[in-house]
Amino acid sequence: QLQLVESGGDLVQPGGSLRLSCAGSGFSFNSYAIGWFRQPPGKEREGVSCIDSTDVTSTTTYYADSVKGRFTISRDNAKKEVYLQMSNLIPDDTGAYYCASAAQPMCVESGPQGLSPVPIADFGGWGQGTQVTVSS
Repeated sequence: QLQLVESGGDLVQPGGSLRLSCAGSGFSFNSYAIGWFRQPPGKEREGVSCIDSTDVTSTTTYYADSVKGRFTISRDNAKKEVYLQMSNLIPDDTGAYYCASAAQPMCVESGPQGLSPVPIADFGGWGQGTQVTVSS
């Protein structure tokens, strides 16, 4: 049974850093793209970052514009974990953070207009999330 468990959330001051972890079990972890998502208070869940499976020719990482240059996603297939290193945190980064697995190796899919991100609805294995609060 596909299962992902997030950890590492905390209360941090603006400008601070956190490292989130996502541990996978019950599926071929190495073969699927893994994404990080967040849900700010009172808002819908949004994509933060995604990393392709290492089974593809070139493992690519993707970031939302709001976190580019501040967040770094990585994966350790031997440990079946994906990490989200967050730096220069700002209050708008506050929210519940979740990881989930795509049903395919890549974070993007081909469509009539070229490549587009895999929709959030097509990710699975959602955990309970981990809370990140950025506040002074």
